[in-house]
Amino acid sequence: APGLPLVRVDRIQLQQVLINLLVNGMEAMATLRDRERVLIARTKRDRSDRVLVAIEDAGIGIAPEDAKRLFMAFHTTKPDGLGMGLSICRSIIEAHGGRVWASPNTGPGMTFQFTISADAPRNRASASGH
Repeated sequence: APGLPLVRVDRIQLQQVLINLLVNGMEAMATLRDRERVLIARTKRDRSDRVLVAIEDAGIGIAPEDAKRLFMAFHTTKPDGLGMGLSICRSIIEAHGGRVWASPNTGPGMTFQFTISADAPRNRASASGH
């Protein structure tokens, strides 16, 4: 996007994070019948000169008791989920020197956000070819 610094990341891993967050947002809205389904992806430079990515959905949201465990391995709110997607996202973002979090929207749904430094180191395994 214009105005954003280039980031050094493993492209495949970052794509995995984005796909996971987008699919989660679509799944959170799959059963909606009473309102419009809205999925928004935004990018910007934050105050610390990092790239901030936000994925916002208008889905069913997350129960407060699940919010603290969202990024834990094997925690799922889906009947057919394994509970690994958000845990893997967190591992990838943290391996790139970033941070990932989720927050409820003021209206329906959730927003998942992550940051990556413009000078983020590439994942060690990817950089070494393993």
